[in-house]
Amino acid sequence: MRDFTLKTYLLLLSALKDNDYQFQTFREFIKNPPYRSVILRHDVDAKKMNSLRTAKLENELGIRGTYYFRIVPESFDKEVIKQIYDMGHEVGYHYEDVSTTALRQKKSVDDIMIAKTAINSFKENLNKLRRIVPVETICMHGSPLSRWDNRLLWKYYDYRHFGIVGEPYFDTDFDEVLYLTDTGRRWDGESVSIRDKVEGKAQGKQRNREQKHPAPFNNFHSTFDIITAARKNSLPDKIMLTVHPQRWDNRPLPWIKELVWQNIKNIGKRIINR
Repeated sequence: MRDFTLKTYLLLLSALKDNDYQFQTFREFIKNPPYRSVILRHDVDAKKMNSLRTAKLENELGIRGTYYFRIVPESFDKEVIKQIYDMGHEVGYHYEDVSTTALRQKKSVDDIMIAKTAINSFKENLNKLRRIVPVETICMHGSPLSRWDNRLLWKYYDYRHFGIVGEPYFDTDFDEVLYLTDTGRRWDGESVSIRDKVEGKAQGKQRNREQKHPAPFNNFHSTFDIITAARKNSLPDKIMLTVHPQRWDNRPLPWIKELVWQNIKNIGKRIINR
């Protein structure tokens, strides 16, 4: 069976659900985290229709998650956003206002000047999304081609002043929550990730009740590795599962295109990291 298809995604969700994990939106997790849960996060960077497919699949399983939308044509679509929200999923803002503001600047400016301009862009885009659905959480977009980190905004401002209750990179205790992300179209993609990475004790070792010497979590390369660990009950009780719906497709041609394009991007990201 091929990895990164909706069929494989269904197996992943089912394996976690069968092992008594409760799926939550990020907003729900902040307000009431259960003992054993999966924060199901989706970064809708591109191919917005793919997000509708994953949302429907999850809805059929009785699962809810959070979908973070960018304000770009590849992601932002009023009808798609509304449909996903109406299924019971949370919708949040996938902000990139610092990197887009810096790109528009014709001359070099410092952090404070960028942040002052970017916060106006943030407010405008947040309100644009809120005119469609309620928005209570946000998540930065990595913007790998930019030298600017979009989280710079919160060095000078407080997102809670805008009615935001949480941002995953600031409001998740990664000493307690294992972070799994399909960045780079793999689950061990730290070498090809510019900013989609976290640090914490939970990222270190796999809790295997049957082994005296647990294995590191970075041995999860494929989705099937995570499925196996879930079935063996060797995962921590709290997980943030970050998926990019653009990567998951049953159709052969789009699947191959995504595979080839992601491999090309990974080469560039490795160079940037070095």
